[in-house]
Amino acid sequence: MSIQEQNKRNYLKETKPYVYKKILKFAEKYNKGESIAIIQLQYNYACNMKCEHCSIKHFQNKKNGRKIMPKDVALLAKQADKMGLARFVISGGEPTIFPDLDEVVAAIDPEKFYINSDSNGYLLAEKAEHMKNIGIDRIQLSIDSLNAEEHDEFRHMPGAFKHAMDGIKECQRIGLPLYIQTVVTKERLHSDEFIEFLKYFNTMGLNVFVSYAKPVGAWEGHFDNLINRADMSYMCELEKKYMVCTHLTPGYGLNMGCIGVKGFISVTEYGDVQPCPYIHTSIGNIFQTPLKNIIQNGMNIKFFGEHVDTCLIAEDLPFIKKYVANRIYGKSVPVPFTEVFSEEDVTRNPYWK
Repeated sequence: MSIQEQNKRNYLKETKPYVYKKILKFAEKYNKGESIAIIQLQYNYACNMKCEHCSIKHFQNKKNGRKIMPKDVALLAKQADKMGLARFVISGGEPTIFPDLDEVVAAIDPEKFYINSDSNGYLLAEKAEHMKNIGIDRIQLSIDSLNAEEHDEFRHMPGAFKHAMDGIKECQRIGLPLYIQTVVTKERLHSDEFIEFLKYFNTMGLNVFVSYAKPVGAWEGHFDNLINRADMSYMCELEKKYMVCTHLTPGYGLNMGCIGVKGFISVTEYGDVQPCPYIHTSIGNIFQTPLKNIIQNGMNIKFFGEHVDTCLIAEDLPFIKKYVANRIYGKSVPVPFTEVFSEEDVTRNPYWK
């Protein structure tokens, strides 16, 4: 167990004993074939930036459809708690501009869940203390480069880097945990800039979470950005030298591989549940189907219910071309899972027909 994970468990044991008890059961649940998913809640797609790699670009222009409200979040959280799930990530869009963020956090219930919040950092310095006070446990701060000009250009927002750095200082001042989230293409992974990036934030005592480039959203069809198995092995070597991890990094004593459905789900602003934020297929909608049944839909698809030792949407080009490029590109997202996967992809699914 890493020092970071041990510190997190100690924090939970002291401040959130109910959540701690749920997490202690994760290994048992996972080994029985149950999901222990983090629920990423894409509550509102409103954002104050227009990032080059935005994965939700095709979701932001929808005009029709029922949208999630705090009362829906409360029902979702109640179902998740009953299933023994313990973690939420509030995402978007940009949570610091949500007018009803307080209500969303209260609906999740900080006593029953560990709550992360994504942020681009622009308003973090002025919002951090309030976010901590209402029950947010940690910030996931996105930074794309140590070069302020490059970061700002990538985010299409002058001053974005300075604001993000001010946000880091404020979080550390008030004791609100955070880590740095950064997107890595094949080229960037092997660059001197990336190593300097890791060293810089590690020196500040901050862990870096790497999200591999995905060919979706604004980067749809950008297959040249993708990493391969050799790149993943290189990343594993970096994990031995620096405080850096990916979603493939073992946690809670479990080597889960791809965490889609079994360790992570993404709920859109319109209630659709996706296996991950980057595979834009709906395995069900929370307005129509209980969460337990939706997750079962996903677990019964072999790619998510079985162990897969890669990131399907970042490294597995045959998967990307067959299921994503051929069956999702060009359609209104998220595409229903029955249009993306077929019965040959199913291992056990009473809800398929």
